Amino acid sequence: MPSTESGKDRTFAEVERVWRENRCLTDHTIALYRVWAQQFIEYCRTHRLQPKSELTYAGVTRFTNRHARARRLATETLKNGRTALHRWAEALQTLGEQLPPWRPGVGIRPAPVSSRQCSALLQEYAEHMRCYRGCASRTIAVQRFYLEHLLKFLRGRGRSPRRLRLIDIDALLAERRPHWSVRTLADLCTALRGFLRFLYVSGRLKVDLSGAVLAPRVRRGAHPPRALPWPDVQRILRGIERTTAVGRRDYALLLMMSVYGCGAGEIIRLALADIDWHGGTLCLRRPKTGTQIQLPLLPAVARALGDYLRHGRPVHAPTRAVFVRMKPPHIALAASSAVRHILCRWAARAQVRAVFLGSHALRHAHACRQMELGTRPKLIGDILGHRDPQSTSVYLRVATERLRELALPVPR
Repeated sequence: MPSTESGKDRTFAEVERVWRENRCLTDHTIALYRVWAQQFIEYCRTHRLQPKSELTYAGVTRFTNRHARARRLATETLKNGRTALHRWAEALQTLGEQLPPWRPGVGIRPAPVSSRQCSALLQEYAEHMRCYRGCASRTIAVQRFYLEHLLKFLRGRGRSPRRLRLIDIDALLAERRPHWSVRTLADLCTALRGFLRFLYVSGRLKVDLSGAVLAPRVRRGAHPPRALPWPDVQRILRGIERTTAVGRRDYALLLMMSVYGCGAGEIIRLALADIDWHGGTLCLRRPKTGTQIQLPLLPAVARALGDYLRHGRPVHAPTRAVFVRMKPPHIALAASSAVRHILCRWAARAQVRAVFLGSHALRHAHACRQMELGTRPKLIGDILGHRDPQSTSVYLRVATERLRELALPVPR
């Protein structure tokens, strides 16, 4: 980072150019970020620090804490300052500057002892599942997610895993029941049984409590897929504001999910190389099976994608994923929860209300719409990537309009 005033002004101008080319920051936000960057550079000059080496999470935290004590700033203001300088560092890296990695927690006060012990216990259990049970990495990650809820719940009750009792398990299930589905609760019980066996085998518990954990019974196909009515899907798509960068991205994303029946996993994994503009095809990868399927690039989808890629997608996004975060850092959408938030936002704007709006709602709506139009179930299953015909047949239960036409007359 140049030390002269002209050099600093040139750097400011180049960083602002990066921000403006990405089309994701307003003029007001850019002005605020510039003020924080100027104050940070002045702080480094006063304390004889190198701005490049100090532009880390730990260094910026030291700066904001000192700045807060001097000016009596609120906590939210400190968070804004750290965000501004993080965006500043990302823009400098885009311009080719070599900066230290921005790693939260490095150089900051360590976590409490109880948290460290719980993390070490979960890590030991993860190694146990990997070495002795042969569990896949994804299975271990899912189990760890559920067990983190258990350990956090125990800390709230002032109890360690060595003093775990069945009454604690019952209290956890009762606390989670209003928020989680029956299937999720069953998965939680599965994770708890395995963890309790591990605590017993490793000598942390004197009694094996795993056999006393009873999971709720989950019947396959007990509930039909939660699909939106097709008119509601059309209302959501029509209500998206396509004059903004975020609106262009969200319209292209939700349109693809509606037209092709894509799941969230397929959408967030879609790469720029998967779109064949000359051949007019689209390549989708099924996350569960790993198989690929080629679909025609429909004109409406091509127009929406082209509009987003030309006028909405950040120019300096460091990823080849099609759909990225519109706020820095412009990385790929990380999980299905991001897709669900996008859908819920525009559904609320269109005043579409449903009992449940998950990331698969548009996929289910697509399948039900195809079923009502008379498309052969085998073709629907191929498009959706189903291996088992029973996976497609469940949509017959929600294709009510089609079933109404096939219903036999009631005898008199």
